[in-house]
Amino acid sequence: MLPYAAYLRVYEPLTAFAESERKVWAEYAESRDRPRRATALNAEHDEAVRRLLGMPPHPAPAQESPNAYLRRVEDRLYVCPWQTRLRSWLAFSRLRGSTPVKLMDRFVPKAIAEQTVDDFDRYKRTGGSSALRTHIRTTAWHVPPAWFVPFDGNERWLVLGSSTPGQDVTTTTGRNLIYVTSMAQARRRSARALQVLRRHLGEVSANFDVEDVARWLEEFHPHSLVELDYGGLVRLMDDDALQADQSVAELSAALTGLDTGQEELAYAMYQRVILRWKSMQLLESAN
Repeated sequence: MLPYAAYLRVYEPLTAFAESERKVWAEYAESRDRPRRATALNAEHDEAVRRLLGMPPHPAPAQESPNAYLRRVEDRLYVCPWQTRLRSWLAFSRLRGSTPVKLMDRFVPKAIAEQTVDDFDRYKRTGGSSALRTHIRTTAWHVPPAWFVPFDGNERWLVLGSSTPGQDVTTTTGRNLIYVTSMAQARRRSARALQVLRRHLGEVSANFDVEDVARWLEEFHPHSLVELDYGGLVRLMDDDALQADQSVAELSAALTGLDTGQEELAYAMYQRVILRWKSMQLLESAN
């Protein structure tokens, strides 16, 4: 069972990487042994489970992952490195910063935790200004509203999969909901959303993380692709729920309504998005 998580990814063109990396990714794309898109999430999850269930557990892999998500548009290759080690370090830092010390020691032995912190600190000292830049953002049990902003409703790609008689539709294979857009469009929509929010709601209310997403997108090549993947969340939604989920279009309508003086429309559309995902988040603590 995949984790109930969604993913925001940036795929950079091969030309955006250093020459030595270009050769590696070009050869990787031609490899028959690399994880394919249909099984990549499973491969990532299995790798993490084996690492954390080991004795002792290891919060981060010893080496950076050699894998990546790939996309091809015509003859152009786009690469989204997994960066499993970096993402694990960042996640471990967040967990350690929000968990009482005594409880943390039950999750990971103190010596292992300290070694993980030391390894991360050493990496940060030698990694340069872009050392902490990740191509993938992850969130559990919901999709943050700000993640819908870079996309358009027409960029929605839904696959429900097929189920055998008596099988729960949420367990079918090939089930996913994805949005993909160009970096130029993603930046333009994010900038427009920030302008609308600041103009009508002020600086404090403007952010609901839109600015954070916009700044993150600016870190990548301007000809990149941006992808929102519902990931394991599709396992929590039946076919009707997935077909009815138009969060991107609804949030866009809310912003348009706000900007054109249609406050009731803006509120109604925004509430639809918020209530949909709040109900999903409540499943995290369901018995």
